[in-house]
Amino acid sequence: MALSMETQLQSIFEDVVVNINMLCFRMFMDTPEDERTKLISCLGAFRQYWGTLPQESHDQCVQWIVRFIHSQHSPKRISFLYDCLAMAVETSLLPPRMVCGALISSDSLEWERTQLWALTFKLIRKIIGGVDYKGVRDLLKTILDKIQTIPTTVSSAVVQQLLAATKVVEYILDRNACLLPAYLAVTEIRKMYPEGQLSHWLLGSVISDFVDSFRPTARINSISYICLKAPRRCSLLPVVNNSGAICNSWKLDPTSLCFPLRGMLPFDKDLFEPQTVLLRYVLEQPYSREMVCNMLGLNKQQKQRCPVLEEQLVDLVVYAMERSETEEHFDADIGGTSQLLWQHLSSQLIFFVLFQFASFPHMVLSLHQKLAGRGLIKGRDHLMWVLLQFISGSIQKNALADFLPVMKLFDLLYPEKECIPVPDINKPQSTHSFAMTCIWIHLNRKAQNDNSKLQIPIPHSLKLHHEFLQQSLRNKTLGMSDYKIALLCNAYSTNSECFTLPMGVLVETIYGNGSMKINLPGTSCVASGSVTPLPMNLLDSLTVHAKMSLIHSIATRVIKLAHAKSPHALAPALVETYSRLLVYMEIESLGIKGFISQLLPNVFKSHAWGILHTLLEMFSYRMHHIQPHYRVQLLSHLHSLAAVPQTNQNQLHLCVESTALRLITALGSSEVQPQFTRFLNDPKTVLSAESEELNRALILTLARATHVTDFFTGSDSIHGTWCKDILQTIMTFTPHNWASHTLSCFPAPLQAFFKQNNVPQESRFNLKKNVEEEYRKWKSMANENDIITHFSMQGSPPLFLCLLWKMLLETDHINQIGFRSVLERIGARALVAHVRTFADFLVYEFSTSAGGQQLNKCIEILNDMVWKYNIVTLDRLILCLAMRSHEGNEAQVCYFIIQLLLLKPNDFRNRVNDFVKENSPEHWLQSDWHNKHMSYHKKYPEKLYFEGLADQVNPPMQLQPQYLPIYFGNVCLRFLPVFDIVIHRFLELLPVSKSLETLLDHLGGLYKFHDRPVTYLYNTLHYYERHLRDRTNLKRKLVHAIMSSLKDNRTPGWCLSETYLKCGMNPREDNVWTPDDTYYCKLIGRLSPGPFPNCDWRFNEFPNPAAHALHVTCVELMALAVPGKEVGNALLNVVLKSQPLVPRENITAWMNAIGLVITALPEPYWIVLHDRIVSVIGSPALTSETEWAGYPFALLDFTACHQSYSEMNCSYVLALAHAVWHHSSIGQLSLIPKFLSETLKPIVQTEFQLLYVYHLVGPFLQRFQQERTRCMLEIGVAFYEMLQAVDQHCQHLSYMDPICDFLYHIKYMYTGDSVKEQIHSESGSPAQPRIQRNPGKDPDEDRI
Repeated sequence: MALSMETQLQSIFEDVVVNINMLCFRMFMDTPEDERTKLISCLGAFRQYWGTLPQESHDQCVQWIVRFIHSQHSPKRISFLYDCLAMAVETSLLPPRMVCGALISSDSLEWERTQLWALTFKLIRKIIGGVDYKGVRDLLKTILDKIQTIPTTVSSAVVQQLLAATKVVEYILDRNACLLPAYLAVTEIRKMYPEGQLSHWLLGSVISDFVDSFRPTARINSISYICLKAPRRCSLLPVVNNSGAICNSWKLDPTSLCFPLRGMLPFDKDLFEPQTVLLRYVLEQPYSREMVCNMLGLNKQQKQRCPVLEEQLVDLVVYAMERSETEEHFDADIGGTSQLLWQHLSSQLIFFVLFQFASFPHMVLSLHQKLAGRGLIKGRDHLMWVLLQFISGSIQKNALADFLPVMKLFDLLYPEKECIPVPDINKPQSTHSFAMTCIWIHLNRKAQNDNSKLQIPIPHSLKLHHEFLQQSLRNKTLGMSDYKIALLCNAYSTNSECFTLPMGVLVETIYGNGSMKINLPGTSCVASGSVTPLPMNLLDSLTVHAKMSLIHSIATRVIKLAHAKSPHALAPALVETYSRLLVYMEIESLGIKGFISQLLPNVFKSHAWGILHTLLEMFSYRMHHIQPHYRVQLLSHLHSLAAVPQTNQNQLHLCVESTALRLITALGSSEVQPQFTRFLNDPKTVLSAESEELNRALILTLARATHVTDFFTGSDSIHGTWCKDILQTIMTFTPHNWASHTLSCFPAPLQAFFKQNNVPQESRFNLKKNVEEEYRKWKSMANENDIITHFSMQGSPPLFLCLLWKMLLETDHINQIGFRSVLERIGARALVAHVRTFADFLVYEFSTSAGGQQLNKCIEILNDMVWKYNIVTLDRLILCLAMRSHEGNEAQVCYFIIQLLLLKPNDFRNRVNDFVKENSPEHWLQSDWHNKHMSYHKKYPEKLYFEGLADQVNPPMQLQPQYLPIYFGNVCLRFLPVFDIVIHRFLELLPVSKSLETLLDHLGGLYKFHDRPVTYLYNTLHYYERHLRDRTNLKRKLVHAIMSSLKDNRTPGWCLSETYLKCGMNPREDNVWTPDDTYYCKLIGRLSPGPFPNCDWRFNEFPNPAAHALHVTCVELMALAVPGKEVGNALLNVVLKSQPLVPRENITAWMNAIGLVITALPEPYWIVLHDRIVSVIGSPALTSETEWAGYPFALLDFTACHQSYSEMNCSYVLALAHAVWHHSSIGQLSLIPKFLSETLKPIVQTEFQLLYVYHLVGPFLQRFQQERTRCMLEIGVAFYEMLQAVDQHCQHLSYMDPICDFLYHIKYMYTGDSVKEQIHSESGSPAQPRIQRNPGKDPDEDRI
């Protein structure tokens, strides 16, 4: 029977103990060789036994040996047995990792057995050198855990023995010993001793000194001044809704609000602090809720309370209370500049509480705590108004107890013993004064409904308010002259018996009574008679709950009328009021979401084409700040609509295409990629199957967006990108070419795509021949029915408009009513193809005309086709002409036709001039829009059903086509998005520059009604920067035309600076104005809060002041008659040169502003930063080791240097580069790998230079890894190649440790094994002992 392992081991080691006892008395006489021989002889039996053990029993065997040794009581015996173990390891009998692990994990190894402790760690110190680095890492963790068991106080007599463990730790952490990469060691240490936690006293300074050695590495990987260290003081801040704001730069941990740092490095303490000021700054900005969710990783589908967000919302309310208290001229009835903040706070609170990211009762209790004893009461009514918004809308669905904490706030903020007087209800702010009373009414109603015992008697101070409301409720005749209706709606919105009366009055006001009818533009179009919408002041005075009831009532009525096929159109007051209600983000579910996903489908399902036309008009002319996913969803709906037979009707088809064109061209550059990637599985849904013009517009938008966001930077092909399938689907639906002058403006990958997918074009000669043939056929036909049948036959070539043109050219009139029948049979959808062919035919005709009288006649006929015969609308004809792909002379002729059509006859110019003169774009402030709208249409009636053709036959036919209701649109407004495209086409062709200037002179006033004039100007100057560099007069003209059109509706100083208006707008060819440093400093200074007039951002082009400031600043810089490179350098000099206008204590805020501005400009403006970096790297401070003898990491610490007034140019450039790259898009950052490998690598030769490059790029490695991995790998390779160059150039590397630590950080955090092969031979050098554990030199296959 085989003996057990324990029995055999017991026998072997008992013999060893016997031998020890025999040898002990003579060991002092032995030489080391003799001792070694005896140790080996003692191990003889064990060696034989070990050879017979299976592999899986080795661990168990070694653990038994350790238990046996630890069971001994004689220190000498233990020491000898340990010597035997050491010899077993030394002779490769036992693996050192197994022995060390068994020793440390032994339960008998306790600090109280001090001699065993000392002997054990002495042995570990002796044999640990043979353990692989992963084993050493695990042993380090175990040793640190074991040291933690030592209490804080022990006898000084045993400290010396305990220090044996410290020596092992010291040995492991000794970089020269190379037991394991120091990076892995610091990771384990930081896990055990996180930031702010001291290591065990036994380790003394061993751990702290070792961790401190990684602070340079941590600083290489971070931007030291990114944190906001003082309340309301900015360092690096985003612009909400700017393209750079959606990147990973602003992500925060949702529990701690800290930046998500990669790796366990000892980063600066500030980076571990909660970034409360950053989050609060973003929360303060209007329309910031999506960015807040993005920053904190909050998902609306997952209900999760976020306490840190809740706390910041509370702090923001407290700040608003402070502002109300200190605001000059604060009046509770009028409000102050803090009024916009309160309005915004209301929207934010509803959103974040509604989606359960914040808890309402927790927030109210926290508010009470933070306001207690502060005496802040001036803003109390506004605070209660904000709370009322949520309470009134949610109290019916939640427990009463959730809302009772509000009464604690009341006791705090309303200390009056006497009754508070009733405010003037003629002022809108009276609704805020009544807010607390309304809250009490809602709480009381809830208590009654729940039969709760928690009913609260009306506080004495609110009695007058309550009595006034009850008395008003008894009055059954309510007028619209004051805010009494709003007060009643707010107080009783949860009480249906009381709420019906005031809400009924509001509804009746906008619906109109059934008897009164009014005419709308066109014929046979009658609407209900109410024309005056509810004013914004009144809507603002309603609670969210009341607004939701109102908008629900409107939507329900519209759906009901759609189902009933009502012969009467909606009342203008209802349509305008509905449009105004859709601006409120806090009622999104019933507002724009209901509009897109419920109302539109219901109306379409009912085939209520008049109401559908109305809804599309609303979207085109009255909507503001609609989230992009709703806009793209509507675009998809419109493409589906276009395929339905019932929409093949002139007016509806025109409206659908015009709305789609607006949606496409209005897409923001940063919106295009996120929205269209949602449709990659089925791109057909967001593309037109028929309209070449709409698909071309989308391609132009795609080109502009990818240019402005630098998406294709560094790429030569669209292969593998999100837009490939979209482009291929477009070419399948509507194959087409682009003119070379247009194509040259596209990003290179788009150019390559269209060159590869070239489409053969029909020759102009064949087109002319086919038209002549059709004309001969017409002349040979005597029967009108034959004419109608032939020319309206399905599949016939789209030449009918060419035929009409030729007929007018030769006979000067069209007198056959059959032609109108042909146009009707062709249908609106197919007629577009005829307009397209006609546009090409016109270019051919004008190109071959003799000029002079014949040219005048041609344009006269063309004008008649538009205005006299109403065959085609001007905006559609111009759009088709502008979208054709003519080359050379034909392109100039095409643009010449556009110019003549728009300017030579007075028809369109008169319409534009009168519309601009008589109307204001601020529709939300108007009560008489409908009257002005009707008077304009009476003066210039729209004829969309070929009425002109019927008028010209003999005798004239009296047609009464059924027009769909027109509430807002006209040819001028429809032309605006077409005009945007026309300007771009003219910009692309140099010879037509003067024609463009003429167009801007005569029609530029239309931009008064553009919904995004500054954005359009920004996109234009950015996209065509290369084309406009040397055309300064044209740039000036474009800026002047658009900005001057807005001067009557904007306050002074709203956009361009006074200096630019005075010097830059005046064309002086002989003496061009060159801005000085002061100009650039003042311009950048405008990005700080305050310089621009405040406004209601709900109706503004931009969502917040910072976005406005950024765009107008960029427009002005791009409009300067100065090359982009010079402007870029001047912007850098704002902080790199000593400027009296730039306060030193706020320098990082100025760097932030420069980073924001310069990254929002085209490449020539921001690429100059690379030149500055090259200059710094070549400077003596970095090339000569004797020039600056200090510690390089101190030299490159901008914050410390700046505070001690010891900064140098290189640290300033480093800090500014960080600010710029922090705001950069990933497209802009993707140039960095090329910059490193092609520009910096050849000049980096010293350690200082290498460290400077590492400091430059280190903070952005995380973004590269998350957003563009290919670039991360290229950067990793470049770093190793630079290290090799420095190693070969320098005799000695003084900072090898931080360099190795940094490269290890890259390996373990970002690249892994990906760059191993590429840099395998890059590090053979005298620094080999340190580099050997870096990727490419590590001998272990699993180490890297």
